[in-house]
Amino acid sequence: MNYSLCRDSSVLTSCLANEVSDLSLLTNTCFTRSLSYLMSMQKQPCLSRPLLDVPSTYASFGFPLARTSLRFHRQTVVHIKWIPARYMNTGASVELKMENDVVRFSVSKPIDRKGSSREGKKQNAKRAKMSKKAKVNELKFYRLKAKKKMNSPNPEVRIRYKLEKAKRKEAWLIEKLRKFEVPKTPAEAYDPEILTEEEKHYLKRTGEKKKNYVPVGRRGVFGGVVLNMHLHWKKHETVKVICSPCKPGQLHEYAEELARLSKGIVIDIKHNNTILFYRGKNYVQPIVMSPPDTLSKDKALEKYRYLQSLEHTSQFIEKLEKELEEYHKHLARYKQSKEDARQDSLV
Repeated sequence: MNYSLCRDSSVLTSCLANEVSDLSLLTNTCFTRSLSYLMSMQKQPCLSRPLLDVPSTYASFGFPLARTSLRFHRQTVVHIKWIPARYMNTGASVELKMENDVVRFSVSKPIDRKGSSREGKKQNAKRAKMSKKAKVNELKFYRLKAKKKMNSPNPEVRIRYKLEKAKRKEAWLIEKLRKFEVPKTPAEAYDPEILTEEEKHYLKRTGEKKKNYVPVGRRGVFGGVVLNMHLHWKKHETVKVICSPCKPGQLHEYAEELARLSKGIVIDIKHNNTILFYRGKNYVQPIVMSPPDTLSKDKALEKYRYLQSLEHTSQFIEKLEKELEEYHKHLARYKQSKEDARQDSLV
């Protein structure tokens, strides 16, 4: 074994000492074994005779190399650094660098197929994976910081902390509600029927007497409401839509939206949150009774919850802003009274 290592090292020495026309010989296995032998003796001089006048060229083993001439002199030393064994079979290129009369071997970092280095992947994995203890410590730090602000003796610090938190929640709720925005499809062209006053009066009387109705609850107008209207219009000409939790001004919005989606005619809007719809003389039941540009039952309920939370958050923000203004006014009055008392004492 020692004989083979000495023989491999002599191959490397002969390649560097003599003028070599084709250095592709250094890429074979004997050069790899000779490098492993020289690595164990990196503290000792690698060549018995030093080099001089080495041209500043970079030879990358594994590619066709140009003619390189090497000569010897007393004041040049060859340094070979440790080369990890894993680089020899991963497609890494070995380069011979010559700077300031010193010869060094350098190995480029192996690159994966996707083009990212292995070390970069390891660092990203370490950043992504965070220990459970580190997460708990981070949460404890933020909780302690929030607790200090909440229990601060200065009322302005407490109010500002609550205000910042409420504004962050408001921005988050607005971002959530954007997901429930359904693009409205262009309305189909249809000829609205013109009803006389006598027909309207008759339809009002008959619609009020009948007991069939469609409820519109906290979910608002969604696909199920329009579907129920079409199902009622199978046997009845009119249908009542009762909006139980309805805000002032919201009843007319519901009437316009339902008339657009169901293609019905609004006959009357009553004060007890009731809308009366007429299906029309030439009514034909559509194939798809639930319009595609409406929300489902679950999504409509989720949207209502976000809207309710946004409403309460905005009211809380207004309340905090008023408290902050009152506190600033109180501070101004206190400073003014202090200055007046100081002037009175001077007089």
